[in-house]
Amino acid sequence: MNLPKLAIASLGGTVSMQARTAGEGVVPTVSGATLLASIPELRSHAHVTVETLGMLPSASLDFEYLLSVLCWAKYQIEQGAVGVVITQGTDTLEEAATFFDLLWDHDEPLVLTGAMRSAAQAGADGPGNLLDACRVGLAEKSRRRGVQVVMSGQIHLAQAVRKSDSMGLQAFSSPNMGPTGLLTEGAVRYLHPARQRNVLPSPKHTTHKVALLQATLSADTLLLENILALGYEGLVIAGFGAGHLSETWTEAIDAIADKIPVIVATRCGSGSTARSTYGFKGGEIDLIQRGASMAGFACPRKARILLWLLIGCQRQDDLARYLKEDIRF
Repeated sequence: MNLPKLAIASLGGTVSMQARTAGEGVVPTVSGATLLASIPELRSHAHVTVETLGMLPSASLDFEYLLSVLCWAKYQIEQGAVGVVITQGTDTLEEAATFFDLLWDHDEPLVLTGAMRSAAQAGADGPGNLLDACRVGLAEKSRRRGVQVVMSGQIHLAQAVRKSDSMGLQAFSSPNMGPTGLLTEGAVRYLHPARQRNVLPSPKHTTHKVALLQATLSADTLLLENILALGYEGLVIAGFGAGHLSETWTEAIDAIADKIPVIVATRCGSGSTARSTYGFKGGEIDLIQRGASMAGFACPRKARILLWLLIGCQRQDDLARYLKEDIRF
């Protein structure tokens, strides 16, 4: 039988974790091959190659490492894979998915998944999530959809998905639009059509830094006032409500936005920043006049990744286009 080729990479995370000795905390120990062995039925649907690219908790991933994983994934497509699946920890899954999606220039799907329960726990969800992710990666209807996250029987767009529960099984959601698809009885069913995507070239330099600060009640301005002196080339602020700052923070924005790109997002779990509603000092109208960009539906973490990539490929001038409301984050 001429089966399609599917490539799987394991980066570590809870899906690969077990305790080395009883009573100790779990750590990444389970290889990609062992994970694959937990879903033997996949062998009848695809010719599968699997590699263990890392054994890291996802909090220790970084942009340089993700770029190397992306090169691996693109090579698999060039070698004839119809889809690529990556398993990693869930702590930074939404950010890694966004990073990959902004750079993934293939029609073939790149699918990310993980687990909320370790491999040693009763009811471990890793094998089921991996099998579902593979089904999505093999589905013809998954083409031209970019990067997707598959967890708990749901398919999420990379730009929309967020981890919304720290330890619960239903940890992932897409607050502004809901899941883009579901897996029912082993079948991939999409709820929304494929959307137009804007893909960036690979960054030309990767040593620049983009800061992310969160506005809080009565917060001081010490870090904000030293952003430029610390060498940051971009700044994202998780603002109050629809993208608002205190008067003291607002006064510091003028000098910063004159030198580096500044994005103001909302620290709320869902919804968009405003553009033309609030006129007080520190409201979005005032901040835009001072040179800040409003993030729209992009959450602060995803806005930071977007800005880092835009600076890296010298496309800062495209920031407004990527933050348009019809590009859903």
